[in-house]
Amino acid sequence: MKPCDREREMNKQVRIAIVIPCYNEQDNVPDLYREILNTDFPPRYDVLPVFVNDCSTDRTREILKGLGATHINLPVNLGIGGAVQTGYKYAFRHGFDIAVQMDGDGQHPPGELSKIVDVLIDDLADVSIGSRFLTGEGFQSSYMRRVGIHFFRRLNRFLVGVTVNDSTSGYRALNRKALEVVNEYYPDEYPEPEAIVLYTVHKLRIHEVQVNMRERQGGKSSIRAFKTIYYMMKVSLGTIFLYIRLKFNGKHLN
Repeated sequence: MKPCDREREMNKQVRIAIVIPCYNEQDNVPDLYREILNTDFPPRYDVLPVFVNDCSTDRTREILKGLGATHINLPVNLGIGGAVQTGYKYAFRHGFDIAVQMDGDGQHPPGELSKIVDVLIDDLADVSIGSRFLTGEGFQSSYMRRVGIHFFRRLNRFLVGVTVNDSTSGYRALNRKALEVVNEYYPDEYPEPEAIVLYTVHKLRIHEVQVNMRERQGGKSSIRAFKTIYYMMKVSLGTIFLYIRLKFNGKHLN
């Protein structure tokens, strides 16, 4: 590549859709939206936050409209997987270079976004996952959730030979190649661990980077302590069944 071509490539605008699934996040949406708008992203980033309102029963829809934020209102509650895929479909069909999934509860600081995006811009991966556990900085989640996360790390390593330390992290970025995959199919309900199998079977490169996360800024999580074991069992079965289905549908692992 000639020096002038390399310089043009380095200065090329990168269109980034921040996909934010929301279910009853009226307490968090205004601050998160303003924080994104006020974040000093690199000049080459062309960032658009896209909120996906998953048929909230509180004032989330009204607040998004009042803020003037780009948002999609789902007519029925699809769950986290359906809401995230809706945002990914939007990004893919509107020609965005990268889609970043960011939780609507304020746990994912927009200021950390460049850490996961630059990995894709530098073509080091197709999927970049923000991890809490590589250096142990920032909010580390509860003990029971860490137990579940470590379990899913071992399960994914057993099934597809890939180790992702923070397999339930919802702070992740996908390039166009990965968006083409999730445009066709994406796991529902609690999709993050299952998606690692999906990406690996489709031979997408996965890279993990350390990011500093925060505690939920308001509202309540959909995963309570008494649901932890049920959650682990359900996601484990979903991950195993997805692996079997993809493998026997002609998608083969190395």
